[in-house]
Amino acid sequence: MTSRTTSRMLGLVLALPIATTTLSAQTAADNDSRAAPTATQPTNPAQWKAQQREAFAKSERIYKEALKQNGLLAQYRFMHKAASEDRTPAFRSIFSQYVSWYQTYLGDYAAARDTHSLQQVSESDDNTSPLAGRFQAKPAVDALLALSKDRQVVFFNEAHTFAHTRIVTIEMLAPLRAQGFDTFAVETLYDSDKELQKRGYPNIHSGFYTQDPLYSEMVRTALKLGFTVIAYEAEKADGDAREREQAATLVSRVLKKNPQARLVVNAGFAHIQKSGKYLDGKSMAEHFKQLSGIDPLCIEQTMMVDHDTPGHDHPFYRAAIESLHPVKPIVFIDTAGKPWSLKPAAYDVSVIFPPQVLRRGRPTWLEIDGARKPILVHQAELCQKQSPCLVEARYADEGEDAIPADRLSFQNIDILGAEAVAELYLRPGNYRLVAIDIDNRVLNRQTLNVAADAAEKKSP
Repeated sequence: MTSRTTSRMLGLVLALPIATTTLSAQTAADNDSRAAPTATQPTNPAQWKAQQREAFAKSERIYKEALKQNGLLAQYRFMHKAASEDRTPAFRSIFSQYVSWYQTYLGDYAAARDTHSLQQVSESDDNTSPLAGRFQAKPAVDALLALSKDRQVVFFNEAHTFAHTRIVTIEMLAPLRAQGFDTFAVETLYDSDKELQKRGYPNIHSGFYTQDPLYSEMVRTALKLGFTVIAYEAEKADGDAREREQAATLVSRVLKKNPQARLVVNAGFAHIQKSGKYLDGKSMAEHFKQLSGIDPLCIEQTMMVDHDTPGHDHPFYRAAIESLHPVKPIVFIDTAGKPWSLKPAAYDVSVIFPPQVLRRGRPTWLEIDGARKPILVHQAELCQKQSPCLVEARYADEGEDAIPADRLSFQNIDILGAEAVAELYLRPGNYRLVAIDIDNRVLNRQTLNVAADAAEKKSP
């Protein structure tokens, strides 16, 4: 891992107003982290930004020290301790993202969602509620596939700390490939990994967010489907220069080489907004449209989601969930076939995600609509009763350097009776399991076959 991605998040963070983020009790060892601002929290925006800059510099120092620890468990313990030692609002607003990233790396997706939560408030540029118009809820994958049929370029966004927002993108890859899309551009990838396409799977040198097994599963899936997977990150630029360079890279690496190429892009948050000020200039999507002359289909996936507390949900989201009780992601389509977007000037369509359901401490959306099976893991059996313990499952035909297909940590899994149990989520196939302790020592190795018709299964 490197900090070349974290260093560019400062501009986005400084755009956040006071007290829009929360650091959960689990991470901050504070049961009242969402209480009213303390007396130490500034009310002056300039003062707040200055404190955030200081907090960012401190967060980078802690992160670099964490990387010196031996293995993910030790690195996360270092980060967790640092989070509990500084309870100032500015530090929380920054460092909660770092901790949340690590929680996704460990497969602790429920904690990651709660650790860094951005409240979705009503704003003046919001659309009217889809429940008030002539809209019908449709399964997201089906509706988005219909919308993408005549498009050359499709942009998806995601919330980097809430991996649920990657699920629809993963599900869409196969039908988009069948529809003729051939190139998948991924924001997080490092240009230095020249062997990714040939190797067929991400490793630790492939990117930043690909340390998360689910993000790597998205890249791996695209590779297996025959997409040409490309990096387009601007690794040295910031602000508007970064957005323009990203857009220019997409044009030069894809459309200049093949003007008929059909492109799918995965990016974070407002990089894909089609209009409106973004940081100190324009978004990547707006630059892309100007440079290419192509109007991309922009799919917003970060706003209509459940948060760490219902009070942080957008009112339209809460109303839709309470009215329709969806169990899968949905979009709203009107009688003329036009999709609903919360921000119609900025995005073409909004995806509404159902509230996550936890089972044995992990969200069931990890099944990816049935593509993966839950595999029961017992701490006593795999970890020799040691805690914390990291359990990883790698595809049998991939190298030891591969980012696992799934990974979980027993330090954050609920205890049922006297035994700690959890579930890995794996596609049918053969796997190598490994259990690792806090000192990064291997405790156990096993092999596993997941049958195509497997119900919940116990690891061998």
